[in-house]
Amino acid sequence: MSKENLALSASGEEAAVDFLKGSGYKIIARNYRTRLGEIDIIACDKDTYCFIEVKARYSDKFGLPSEAVTRFKQRQISKAALAFLKEKHLLDKKARFDVAAVTYAQGLPRVELIKDAFELSGNFIY
Repeated sequence: MSKENLALSASGEEAAVDFLKGSGYKIIARNYRTRLGEIDIIACDKDTYCFIEVKARYSDKFGLPSEAVTRFKQRQISKAALAFLKEKHLLDKKARFDVAAVTYAQGLPRVELIKDAFELSGNFIY
C-alpha cells in the first residue's frame, strides 16, 4: 500500500472514530488483528457490539467506499469478529457488522455509517 493510501486509511479511520464517539458509541478496540482477519473498529452501540469496517475515498471515481467491502472481506471480518467474541466470552451478546464509508470533499471528511451492512457469512462452529 502506498504512503498516500496509508495516510487516507488512517485519516478515514480517525474521522470514523470521531463520528462514532459523537454518535454515542463506545470504542472498544481499533485494528483488532487475529490470524483469521482484521477489524478496523470494534465499538458498542448501547447493548450491541459493532464490528466496523472503514473505507475511505477521495472521490467516487473508482466506486463508492462501501462497495469495496467484498464478500471475501466480509468473510474475513466475520471470522475475526467471532474470534473476538469467543476470546472475550461475549458469544451471547448482540452483534452486527457496519461499514463506515468516508469520502472527502474539499479536504473535509464526510462519514456515512451503514448499520447492518452485511450478515455473518459462512458456516462457523464455535
